[in-house]
This record gives sequence, C-alpha cells and structure tokens, in this order.
Amino acid sequence: MRVLRRTVYLVALTAALSASVTACSSSASSGASGASGASASGSSQQVAAASRQVSFAVSGTTTYGTLDVPAHRAGSRLAAALLLAGSGPTDRNGDDAAANLEPHTLQLIAGVLAKMGIISLRFDKYFSGQTGGGTFAGDPSSITLADYISQADTAYAFLGRQPAVNTGKLLVVGHSEGGMYALLVAGSVSPRPAGLALIEPQDERLLSLIQLQTDEQIDAAVSQGTFTAAAGRQNAAGVQQAIAAFRAGQPVNTSGLAAGVVQLIAPELLSTANARYVRSDDAVYPPSVAAKLPRATRILVTDGTTDTNVPLSTIKPLVSALSGTSGPGLRVLTGVDHLLHGPGVAENDQVLAPSAVTALQAWAQPYAL
Repeated sequence: MRVLRRTVYLVALTAALSASVTACSSSASSGASGASGASASGSSQQVAAASRQVSFAVSGTTTYGTLDVPAHRAGSRLAAALLLAGSGPTDRNGDDAAANLEPHTLQLIAGVLAKMGIISLRFDKYFSGQTGGGTFAGDPSSITLADYISQADTAYAFLGRQPAVNTGKLLVVGHSEGGMYALLVAGSVSPRPAGLALIEPQDERLLSLIQLQTDEQIDAAVSQGTFTAAAGRQNAAGVQQAIAAFRAGQPVNTSGLAAGVVQLIAPELLSTANARYVRSDDAVYPPSVAAKLPRATRILVTDGTTDTNVPLSTIKPLVSALSGTSGPGLRVLTGVDHLLHGPGVAENDQVLAPSAVTALQAWAQPYAL
C-alpha cells in the first residue's frame, strides 16, 4: 500500500497529465540483528570494515536498517552519521522499488562517508522496506510527522550507543524531505549533532512545495500545447484555492480543474488516509526550524541547478536562516538533479555526480578518520 506523501520528484507531464510525483526511497536489507562492532584482540589491531543488518524498536515497531562501520583500529572511536531518506515509501538505500526507482542515493552517500572513516546508519522508515507500517499498519491515517521524527530520534540514539561511535561527532545527513527531518531531529536529540548535511532539502512548507511542483507541470503542459495559456492559468489558480481551503480546514473543491491536475494534488489534498500527516508536515516551515540551530553546527546545503524539486529560486530563505552556523553552507551543484545525478545520467544509474561527492567530502572532512 502506498501511503503518505507523494515524492518530491517531478516527472514529465504527459498529454493527459497523468504523471505523478514519486518519492525518494531506498532499498531494504534483510534480517534484523543487534548492535555493531567487530572484534579485535588488542587496541593496536585493525578491525575490518563491516556492513551489518540491525534493528531497533520504536513504540512497538521493529525498525530495520544497515549499519556500515569502516575499518579502524580496535578501541578507536569514529564519527557517525544518521542518514534520512526522502518522502514517500522510501527505504534505507534511497530507492522506491514499487516505482522502479533505484538510484541507491543514500547507499552511495554511505559509501562516500565510509571511505572517510565515518560510520553510518540508514533505516527503513515507516511504510517502507522491511519495516513496513508497524503499529500504524492497521490505521495508516493515524500517523503524523511527529511519529517519523520519533523514529529518526530513536535511530540516532541507537547509532550513538554503538561501541565504535564517538558521541561528540554525531552527524545527520538528510536527502530531500529527509533534509527537513534532519533539522527537526537536530532540535530534539541529545547530544546535539555536530553537523548536518542537507542534500537537496525540502525548503518550504509541504503544500507550498506541491503548489510549486504542480505549477511547473502545468507550465510544461502549456509549453507542450496540452493546455492553452488560459487553461493553464485557470488550473494554477484552482490548485492555489484548493491548497488554501485545505489549510483552512474547509472542503477542497476541484471543479474546474483538469482530471490530470486533480490526480496530481489528490494524495495531499483529497486523501483522508494522508490528511493528518499532510497537515502535520505542512505546519513546518524549514527556515524557522533552521534558525534555531546552535551556531557551532557544521552545515552543508546542496542545491543542483537542474533540481526541479528544490530550485535555486526557493533555497535562499533556508540558507539565510542558517547564516549563523559554521561549515561550507550552500554549495550549488551545476548540472546536478534531485537524485545527485549529473547531465545525461539515467535516474536509475547508481552513481553520484562528482561535485556532489566533493561537497559532501568537504563538509565531512573534520570528522574523517
């Protein structure tokens, strides 16, 4: 069952406007096991790199993930990063298998960090991968943003308890909607993260983002001749009115909207199963959360010039709110899209653009082994 958010990926608008926005997800790993830590007989010996399937409990739900521990000397303590996936039925690797979307975005990021000697944990959040719906399976409509943040907070605590982790060097990396999650986690956990990497992050309220994405698809339909200019204006105005009605708790009227446009906004505005989550997510304005971060937090924000989900035109308020923090800050990635792919790279090619890797390395360098 596909529940909760539509993804933050724009797909091309078909002549019938039947395209939908898909989520940024990750691939599940099998089996649950306990904590990390390879053994060695002495502090001078080298502990081999290991990738382990782990699990932890969150309010009655067993959450499954992958813990990657780089090679290191026995007894040493390493920096460690929690990786948070984007919207929709997103599993731990950055894939949405049901949508045939398997770019391995988070798994590749974990690989970059591992080469720097940084431990990472990525997990299947609710309604994704091996975790599934958990305690919410019987009533998906009851889940809210707070439940996802609680799950991420628990993952952060689990990571901090691993024997090879230096709790003074805990990090959070969030991709897409996971970037907004990272900001919220940073304000609710202890110890606070030393650094946040916000990778193509959600930088607006959820429904403002949906408005932007829908407007882009309507504009594309006008350019392709599917809509007249007048029909485009009518549909764009209708979507704006529908969002205003939803936010005001009023019935959403879709009369006058093209069927394809209604399909685009239905997951957020017309689904009773999604309504509680959408309201809770839409209540968050990421720049306001970002402004509360401690000044010592080391920050990276990436924004690709071909990312239609997080265009450069919308990122400024978030970056401005982070101006008091340390680190590289905003890194504009020329020719890079939402999946961190460069020009000519297919969406399921499992590779990161070199500029994305360089930005991540520059941010993580102070925590490298």
